[in-house]
Amino acid sequence: MFRFEHPEYLYLLLALPVLLGFFIFYMKSKKSALKRFGEMQLLRSLMPEVALKKYYFKFWILLTGIGLLVLVIAGPQFGSKLETVKKQGIEVMVCLDVSNSMLSTDVNPTRLDKAKQILSRLVDNLTNDKIGLIVFAGDAYIQLPITSDYVSAKMFLSSINPSMVPAQGTAIGSAINLAVKSFSPSEISEKTIILITDGEDHEDNSVGAAEEAVKKGITVNVLGIGSLQGSPIPTSNGYMKDKDGNMVLTKLNEKMAQDIAVAGKGMYVRTDNTNNALKALQKELDKKTKSEVESKVYSSFDEKYAVPAWALLFLLIVEFFILDRKNRLLSKIKLF
Repeated sequence: MFRFEHPEYLYLLLALPVLLGFFIFYMKSKKSALKRFGEMQLLRSLMPEVALKKYYFKFWILLTGIGLLVLVIAGPQFGSKLETVKKQGIEVMVCLDVSNSMLSTDVNPTRLDKAKQILSRLVDNLTNDKIGLIVFAGDAYIQLPITSDYVSAKMFLSSINPSMVPAQGTAIGSAINLAVKSFSPSEISEKTIILITDGEDHEDNSVGAAEEAVKKGITVNVLGIGSLQGSPIPTSNGYMKDKDGNMVLTKLNEKMAQDIAVAGKGMYVRTDNTNNALKALQKELDKKTKSEVESKVYSSFDEKYAVPAWALLFLLIVEFFILDRKNRLLSKIKLF
């Protein structure tokens, strides 16, 4: 496993395009100033020792050197030893609705984006717990198997969009059934499902699926997202319309969401533009009994900063010996 010991320093790489922009601006300004004195071809004959190509080359060497310096500071490391570690935690499977109705903006910025924000902050609050992710619309798919790798969880979470599930609908029952099968075989750790949906176009026996989950010791918590009044669904051409040309409104099916939570022995909370849903969900998870969960982690890492450090040293030596002007002795050598 590869990682950076201090990844926050990688933000310094954003300075590279800024430096490149300043350099381009400086060179253009310099050329504009020279043109005031006459034609460039004539000026080149008057300054035979000036080597612009070397000037550009030196700049690219320095720019690359700065990038390597940032990598050295960030501390690249490779995991050298994989061990199974036992910690006290719970297992959480998230079922996230990605149907087109989740693009509605009755919750800012959209229902789907709000759900992703809640889950991202939830992952930030996890310590020794495991988390998995399922996306669903007309079908349900595992996006992330149950894991304690929170970095991967946030990475997969950020990439979620409705196009991931081509079949439209809201197969909540299928998502719950898949989540039940996706927990680790261990029966020790307490397990729970977090379902985030607007309940639009509900298709299958979701209540029955929640009841089956409870029989296996798994609770189902539901975050209903959306308004009860209804909201249009944005598309690339405006808003979604039915076959008669009327605008389609999507409403939160709160009754169905509450029934699933009751059947799943979990909590229900409506998600709005506040952080109340996140607080309620975090409080519910904190109630769970922390049991022993196993995770495979890298227990030791080898420092790999020497590779970019040596490359940086080499570039600095090369840059030192490259002169801004042409070398009179070398210019007399004709290789071809």
